[in-house]
Amino acid sequence: MSDPGLKKLLSRLSSSLAEDKLVQTVTHNLRKNLSVDRVVLYYFYRQWSGRVTFESLSSAKFSIFGSTGPDECFNDEYAALYERGRVSAIADIEQAAIAACHRDFLRTIKVRANLVAPILTPRGLWGLLAAHHCQSPLRWSENDLKVMQEGAKILANAASIRDD
Repeated sequence: MSDPGLKKLLSRLSSSLAEDKLVQTVTHNLRKNLSVDRVVLYYFYRQWSGRVTFESLSSAKFSIFGSTGPDECFNDEYAALYERGRVSAIADIEQAAIAACHRDFLRTIKVRANLVAPILTPRGLWGLLAAHHCQSPLRWSENDLKVMQEGAKILANAASIRDD
């Protein structure tokens, strides 16, 4: 990423997210309640290109702060699903029927189980809230999906997200 304006925007956003008590509380509580290794906010800074701008971790070894996603995998079709409120729950990336590029990406960031909800603002799909379990598969319950959706809705109203 060589665009200095984009670097400045992402730095400001990351800083404001880190200072936002609502963001900290929601992501920390989700991580604890779901018993996962990490919860991240993935912000779309350009159409379907994004970066991890905030994370709550069970251990520093699980940090993926600043990482970008598999841009070639996330396209208009996936975005449309998330814009309609899709929540994706993958109990085991090794067994799931997902695109090879998505599985490969999740492996690179050491994800074994993945739960993702959209963060929808009045301007559209702002980003994704993702819970990652890295150590083993994890079967997600209906309640886990509801809790994640609620967390995403709360975050959509956080000052640092609403005002970006």
